[in-house]
Amino acid sequence: MTGAVSLKGAQKDYPGFQLGPIDLEVAQGTSLALIGPNGAGKTTLMDLIGGALAPTAGRVTVLGHDTAGADPAWKAGVGYAGEQPFYQRWTALANLRFLAGYYPAWSAEAAERLIDHFGLPADKRVKDLSRGNRVKLQLVAALARRPRLLLLDEPTAGLDPLVRDEVLSTLWDLLEQEGMTLVYSTHILSDVDRLADELAFIRDGRLTLRAGRDDLEARWRRVSFRLPGALTGPVTDDLLDHRAQGALHLAVSRDFERTSDLLRALGATQLEAQRMSLEEVSLYVLRGAPATGDAGRSSGFRPETVGAAAQGGEHAPRR
Repeated sequence: MTGAVSLKGAQKDYPGFQLGPIDLEVAQGTSLALIGPNGAGKTTLMDLIGGALAPTAGRVTVLGHDTAGADPAWKAGVGYAGEQPFYQRWTALANLRFLAGYYPAWSAEAAERLIDHFGLPADKRVKDLSRGNRVKLQLVAALARRPRLLLLDEPTAGLDPLVRDEVLSTLWDLLEQEGMTLVYSTHILSDVDRLADELAFIRDGRLTLRAGRDDLEARWRRVSFRLPGALTGPVTDDLLDHRAQGALHLAVSRDFERTSDLLRALGATQLEAQRMSLEEVSLYVLRGAPATGDAGRSSGFRPETVGAAAQGGEHAPRR
């Protein structure tokens, strides 16, 4: 089966900034979150996928078509909600009717249903819409095309919590019902829990990690254990924010199953673990997941959390 998105050595150069080269495959039906701070290159990558930019080097294939090819018909299968321009003096409804003429699969019924669902004041001129309603208009315009691939660039940035929750809930329902592929960029880590199957982390124009959400949640743990003396050997490669207070050790493990095996081989006892939220894991990855001891003072992992682990945390399996 042809993937929805394929980037092979894709690169985009600007004065003072380079995105890539990036290799990335997105299977059909996947929800992929592009996570990174502002200026990391997320929007540039989205524009490469959407065909708004041509790569300086490499190749971008979307829905089986080379985005640099002469035939742009593939774009009809892509819905893109970002900083989409609308006619500011036209009403929201007039803008949607205008767009309908450019997309063969446009569904007026879907547009009307989404307008009602969002409570979008479609009879208002775009220039009079609030930030939240502008985002809703962008989503209606993208989703009414009945896209096979939906691209969302920072879809909830600047929204108040209630509107953000409404937008995320609607997107989740549509993904479940329509089975479309979603690629969305965000620096709001709390959004990731709601939509993402997989995560791709971008920093300084580079794709630093691609991982499944379930895999990250299963592997990363805050750990405590007792071991006299210093740590040695390969276990130190897996531990972040390591601190020792006598025989008591506190750390974050990015591969807990491997870590527990190595620690037990070293004679560690009272090994306990606490699950980490996806947001916590993402922060570590974005910081570069430094080696042992490099960033211990920034984690917020305090000795008193050991008591919480002992009372309600997850214990390492006995072997």
